[in-house]
Amino acid sequence: MRNVSLVVAAGERLGVLGPNGGGKSTLLKLTLGLLPMQTGEIRVFGRSVDEAKREHLIGYVPQKSKAELGFPLSVRQVVEMSPSAGLAPWRRLAATQRARVDEAMEAVDVTAIADRHIGSLSGGQFQRVMIARALAGGPRLLLLDEPTVGIDVAGQLQFGRLLETLHARLGLSMVVVSHDLRAIAAGCDRIACLSRGLHSHTSPEGLTPAVLAEVFRHDVGAIFGDLHIDAHSAAACTDPSHSHAVKDQGPIGLTIEGRGAGERSPPPPPGTKGAIR
Repeated sequence: MRNVSLVVAAGERLGVLGPNGGGKSTLLKLTLGLLPMQTGEIRVFGRSVDEAKREHLIGYVPQKSKAELGFPLSVRQVVEMSPSAGLAPWRRLAATQRARVDEAMEAVDVTAIADRHIGSLSGGQFQRVMIARALAGGPRLLLLDEPTVGIDVAGQLQFGRLLETLHARLGLSMVVVSHDLRAIAAGCDRIACLSRGLHSHTSPEGLTPAVLAEVFRHDVGAIFGDLHIDAHSAAACTDPSHSHAVKDQGPIGLTIEGRGAGERSPPPPPGTKGAIR
Protein backbone atom coordinates (compact mmCIF):
# COMPACT_ATOMS: atom_id res chain seq x y z
CA MET A 1 0.00 0.00 0.00
CA ARG A 2 1.02 3.58 -0.52
CA ASN A 3 -0.42 7.08 -0.24
CA VAL A 4 -2.92 6.12 2.48
CA SER A 5 -3.80 8.89 4.92
CA LEU A 6 -6.83 8.49 7.17
CA VAL A 7 -8.18 10.07 10.35
CA VAL A 8 -10.84 8.27 12.39
CA ALA A 9 -12.52 10.60 14.88
CA ALA A 10 -13.33 9.36 18.38
CA GLY A 11 -16.64 7.54 18.28
CA GLU A 12 -16.71 7.38 14.47
CA ARG A 13 -17.58 4.27 12.47
CA LEU A 14 -15.30 3.94 9.46
CA GLY A 15 -15.94 1.37 6.76
CA VAL A 16 -13.00 0.25 4.63
CA LEU A 17 -14.22 -1.05 1.29
CA GLY A 18 -12.16 -2.70 -1.41
CA PRO A 19 -11.40 -5.83 -3.43
CA ASN A 20 -9.57 -8.91 -2.22
CA GLY A 21 -5.86 -8.19 -2.14
CA GLY A 22 -6.44 -4.44 -1.99
CA GLY A 23 -4.72 -4.02 1.39
CA LYS A 24 -7.69 -3.94 3.77
CA SER A 25 -6.50 -6.69 6.11
CA THR A 26 -2.94 -5.39 5.85
CA LEU A 27 -4.12 -2.03 7.15
CA LEU A 28 -5.70 -3.72 10.17
CA LYS A 29 -2.60 -5.80 10.86
CA LEU A 30 -0.44 -2.68 10.75
CA THR A 31 -2.79 -0.99 13.22
CA LEU A 32 -2.58 -4.03 15.50
CA GLY A 33 1.22 -4.16 15.28
CA LEU A 34 1.14 -7.58 13.64
CA LEU A 35 3.13 -6.31 10.66
CA PRO A 36 6.10 -3.92 10.75
CA MET A 37 5.71 -0.46 9.25
CA GLN A 38 8.17 0.26 6.43
CA THR A 39 7.31 3.94 6.12
CA GLY A 40 4.71 6.19 7.70
CA GLU A 41 3.11 6.24 11.13
CA ILE A 42 -0.07 5.03 12.83
CA ARG A 43 -1.32 6.71 16.00
CA VAL A 44 -4.14 5.34 18.16
CA PHE A 45 -5.67 7.95 20.48
CA GLY A 46 -2.34 9.75 20.38
CA ARG A 47 -0.33 6.62 21.24
CA SER A 48 1.98 4.54 19.14
CA VAL A 49 0.75 1.10 18.09
CA ASP A 50 2.89 -0.59 20.77
CA GLU A 51 1.58 1.76 23.46
CA ALA A 52 -2.01 1.15 22.36
CA LYS A 53 -1.45 -2.61 22.60
CA ARG A 54 -0.02 -2.35 26.11
CA GLU A 55 -3.01 -0.26 27.22
CA HIS A 56 -5.50 -2.66 25.57
CA LEU A 57 -7.06 0.16 23.58
CA ILE A 58 -7.81 -2.01 20.55
CA GLY A 59 -10.27 -4.88 20.24
CA TYR A 60 -9.99 -7.11 17.18
CA VAL A 61 -12.56 -9.36 15.49
CA PRO A 62 -10.66 -11.44 12.90
CA GLN A 63 -12.01 -13.24 9.88
CA LYS A 64 -13.79 -16.46 10.75
CA SER A 65 -11.36 -19.32 11.19
CA LYS A 66 -12.31 -22.99 11.05
CA ALA A 67 -9.36 -23.72 13.33
CA GLU A 68 -11.01 -21.78 16.17
CA LEU A 69 -14.13 -23.94 15.86
CA GLY A 70 -12.15 -27.10 16.61
CA PHE A 71 -10.82 -26.06 20.01
CA PRO A 72 -12.54 -27.83 22.97
CA LEU A 73 -13.64 -24.53 24.49
CA SER A 74 -16.93 -23.13 25.69
CA VAL A 75 -18.27 -19.72 24.71
CA ARG A 76 -17.26 -18.27 28.09
CA GLN A 77 -13.73 -19.66 27.81
CA VAL A 78 -13.33 -18.05 24.39
CA VAL A 79 -14.52 -14.66 25.68
CA GLU A 80 -12.13 -14.93 28.64
CA MET A 81 -9.18 -15.21 26.26
CA SER A 82 -9.03 -11.44 25.87
CA PRO A 83 -8.62 -10.33 29.51
CA SER A 84 -6.47 -13.39 30.33
CA ALA A 85 -3.90 -12.61 27.62
CA GLY A 86 -0.49 -12.34 29.28
CA LEU A 87 -1.55 -14.02 32.53
CA ALA A 88 0.36 -17.02 33.82
CA PRO A 89 -1.56 -20.29 33.30
CA TRP A 90 -2.17 -20.71 37.03
CA ARG A 91 -3.49 -17.17 37.50
CA ARG A 92 -7.24 -16.57 37.58
CA LEU A 93 -9.04 -13.52 36.29
CA ALA A 94 -9.60 -10.76 38.80
CA ALA A 95 -13.16 -9.97 39.88
CA THR A 96 -13.21 -6.85 37.72
CA GLN A 97 -12.08 -8.86 34.69
CA ARG A 98 -14.74 -11.52 35.26
CA ALA A 99 -17.35 -8.78 35.52
CA ARG A 100 -16.15 -7.34 32.22
CA VAL A 101 -16.50 -10.77 30.60
CA ASP A 102 -20.08 -10.99 31.87
CA GLU A 103 -20.84 -7.49 30.59
CA ALA A 104 -19.38 -8.25 27.16
CA MET A 105 -21.43 -11.44 26.82
CA GLU A 106 -24.58 -9.64 27.91
CA ALA A 107 -23.95 -6.80 25.46
CA VAL A 108 -24.00 -9.17 22.47
CA ASP A 109 -26.68 -11.49 23.93
CA VAL A 110 -24.67 -14.71 24.27
CA THR A 111 -25.03 -15.21 28.03
CA ALA A 112 -27.59 -17.96 27.49
CA ILE A 113 -25.14 -20.03 25.45
CA ALA A 114 -22.10 -19.43 27.69
CA ASP A 115 -21.51 -23.15 28.29
CA ARG A 116 -21.98 -24.32 24.70
CA HIS A 117 -19.03 -25.59 22.66
CA ILE A 118 -17.73 -22.92 20.30
CA GLY A 119 -17.91 -25.32 17.34
CA SER A 120 -21.65 -25.86 17.76
CA LEU A 121 -22.61 -22.24 17.03
CA SER A 122 -24.16 -20.76 13.92
CA GLY A 123 -22.21 -18.19 11.91
CA GLY A 124 -24.05 -15.28 13.50
CA GLN A 125 -23.63 -16.64 17.03
CA PHE A 126 -19.93 -17.22 16.45
CA GLN A 127 -19.42 -13.62 15.32
CA ARG A 128 -21.23 -12.36 18.41
CA VAL A 129 -18.86 -14.40 20.57
CA MET A 130 -15.86 -12.96 18.73
CA ILE A 131 -17.14 -9.44 19.39
CA ALA A 132 -17.67 -10.29 23.06
CA ARG A 133 -14.09 -11.56 23.24
CA ALA A 134 -12.85 -8.27 21.76
CA LEU A 135 -15.01 -6.19 24.13
CA ALA A 136 -13.94 -8.12 27.23
CA GLY A 137 -10.56 -6.40 27.09
CA GLY A 138 -12.18 -2.97 27.50
CA PRO A 139 -11.08 -1.39 24.20
CA ARG A 140 -11.87 2.07 22.88
CA LEU A 141 -11.35 1.05 19.24
CA LEU A 142 -12.96 -2.03 17.65
CA LEU A 143 -11.48 -3.44 14.43
CA LEU A 144 -13.58 -5.94 12.44
CA ASP A 145 -12.16 -7.87 9.49
CA GLU A 146 -14.81 -9.17 7.03
CA PRO A 147 -17.30 -9.71 9.86
CA THR A 148 -20.24 -10.83 7.68
CA VAL A 149 -18.47 -13.60 5.75
CA GLY A 150 -20.40 -16.86 6.11
CA ILE A 151 -23.54 -15.16 7.44
CA ASP A 152 -26.82 -15.16 5.49
CA VAL A 153 -28.65 -11.96 4.54
CA ALA A 154 -30.95 -12.05 7.57
CA GLY A 155 -27.96 -12.61 9.84
CA GLN A 156 -26.12 -9.71 8.21
CA LEU A 157 -29.02 -7.38 8.99
CA GLN A 158 -29.06 -8.53 12.61
CA PHE A 159 -25.30 -8.10 12.80
CA GLY A 160 -25.59 -4.54 11.49
CA ARG A 161 -28.18 -3.70 14.14
CA LEU A 162 -25.92 -5.20 16.80
CA LEU A 163 -23.04 -2.92 15.80
CA GLU A 164 -25.37 0.07 15.90
CA THR A 165 -26.48 -0.89 19.41
CA LEU A 166 -22.91 -1.37 20.64
CA HIS A 167 -21.85 1.95 19.14
CA ALA A 168 -24.70 3.79 20.85
CA ARG A 169 -24.20 1.99 24.17
CA LEU A 170 -20.41 2.01 24.44
CA GLY A 171 -19.39 4.95 22.25
CA LEU A 172 -16.71 2.86 20.56
CA SER A 173 -14.71 3.95 17.56
CA MET A 174 -15.08 1.26 14.90
CA VAL A 175 -13.24 0.28 11.73
CA VAL A 176 -15.11 -2.32 9.66
CA VAL A 177 -13.24 -3.89 6.74
CA SER A 178 -15.15 -5.64 3.97
CA HIS A 179 -15.49 -6.12 0.22
CA ASP A 180 -19.29 -6.20 0.71
CA LEU A 181 -20.78 -2.79 -0.08
CA ARG A 182 -24.01 -3.53 1.79
CA ALA A 183 -22.18 -4.42 4.98
CA ILE A 184 -20.20 -1.18 4.82
CA ALA A 185 -22.80 1.35 3.69
CA ALA A 186 -25.51 0.25 6.14
CA GLY A 187 -23.78 1.09 9.41
CA CYS A 188 -20.81 3.43 8.86
CA ASP A 189 -20.45 7.18 9.15
CA ARG A 190 -17.67 7.38 6.58
CA ILE A 191 -16.25 5.03 3.96
CA ALA A 192 -12.65 4.69 2.79
CA CYS A 193 -12.22 2.97 -0.58
CA LEU A 194 -8.92 1.10 -0.54
CA SER A 195 -7.30 -0.72 -3.44
CA ARG A 196 -3.51 -0.61 -2.91
CA GLY A 197 -4.01 3.11 -2.37
CA LEU A 198 -6.76 5.34 -0.98
CA HIS A 199 -9.26 6.23 -3.73
CA SER A 200 -11.93 7.95 -1.67
CA HIS A 201 -12.76 8.90 1.91
CA THR A 202 -16.33 10.11 2.14
CA SER A 203 -19.79 9.51 3.58
CA PRO A 204 -21.84 6.60 2.21
CA GLU A 205 -23.87 9.11 0.22
CA GLY A 206 -20.68 10.40 -1.38
CA LEU A 207 -19.82 7.14 -3.11
CA THR A 208 -20.16 7.41 -6.88
CA PRO A 209 -20.26 4.76 -9.62
CA ALA A 210 -16.93 6.06 -10.90
CA VAL A 211 -15.22 5.60 -7.51
CA LEU A 212 -16.56 2.07 -7.07
CA ALA A 213 -15.57 1.13 -10.61
CA GLU A 214 -12.01 2.37 -10.03
CA VAL A 215 -11.70 0.54 -6.71
CA PHE A 216 -12.90 -2.81 -8.05
CA ARG A 217 -11.39 -2.66 -11.53
CA HIS A 218 -8.45 -4.82 -10.38
CA ASP A 219 -10.82 -7.75 -9.78
CA VAL A 220 -12.12 -7.51 -13.35
CA GLY A 221 -8.62 -6.80 -14.66
CA ALA A 222 -7.48 -10.21 -13.47
CA ILE A 223 -9.71 -11.65 -16.19
CA PHE A 224 -9.58 -9.08 -18.98
CA GLY A 225 -6.19 -7.45 -18.42
CA ASP A 226 -5.52 -3.78 -17.69
CA LEU A 227 -8.78 -1.89 -18.05
CA HIS A 228 -10.27 1.53 -18.38
CA ILE A 229 -13.70 1.69 -16.72
CA ASP A 230 -16.29 4.39 -17.32
CA ALA A 231 -19.13 4.10 -14.80
CA HIS A 232 -21.95 6.62 -14.63
CA SER A 233 -25.61 6.98 -13.71
CA ALA A 234 -28.07 5.74 -16.31
CA ALA A 235 -29.80 9.12 -16.33
CA ALA A 236 -26.57 10.77 -17.48
CA CYS A 237 -25.75 8.15 -20.11
CA THR A 238 -25.64 9.33 -23.73
CA ASP A 239 -24.31 6.12 -25.29
CA PRO A 240 -27.08 4.56 -27.43
CA SER A 241 -25.42 1.13 -27.19
CA HIS A 242 -26.23 0.94 -23.48
CA SER A 243 -29.57 -0.51 -22.45
CA HIS A 244 -31.16 1.03 -19.33
CA ALA A 245 -34.74 0.07 -20.06
CA VAL A 246 -35.00 -2.68 -17.43
CA LYS A 247 -37.03 -1.50 -14.46
CA ASP A 248 -36.51 -2.27 -10.79
CA GLN A 249 -32.74 -2.44 -11.16
CA GLY A 250 -30.11 0.01 -9.97
CA PRO A 251 -29.64 3.02 -12.30
CA ILE A 252 -26.02 2.32 -13.19
CA GLY A 253 -24.40 2.42 -16.59
CA LEU A 254 -21.07 0.66 -17.00
CA THR A 255 -18.59 0.32 -19.83
CA ILE A 256 -15.42 -1.75 -19.43
CA GLU A 257 -12.81 -1.52 -22.15
CA GLY A 258 -9.43 -3.20 -22.39
CA ARG A 259 -6.56 -0.89 -23.28
CA GLY A 260 -5.62 -1.23 -26.89
CA ALA A 261 -8.76 -3.24 -27.61
CA GLY A 262 -9.81 -3.77 -31.19
CA GLU A 263 -13.27 -3.44 -32.59
CA ARG A 264 -16.12 -2.99 -30.22
CA SER A 265 -18.51 -5.83 -29.57
CA PRO A 266 -22.20 -5.55 -30.49
CA PRO A 267 -24.53 -3.73 -28.10
CA PRO A 268 -25.47 -5.77 -25.01
CA PRO A 269 -28.74 -7.66 -25.15
CA PRO A 270 -31.84 -6.21 -23.46
CA GLY A 271 -31.84 -6.79 -19.73
CA THR A 272 -28.14 -6.15 -19.18
CA LYS A 273 -26.93 -3.20 -17.16
CA GLY A 274 -23.72 -2.48 -19.01
CA ALA A 275 -21.21 -3.68 -21.52
CA ILE A 276 -17.94 -5.60 -21.28
CA ARG A 277 -15.78 -5.09 -24.32
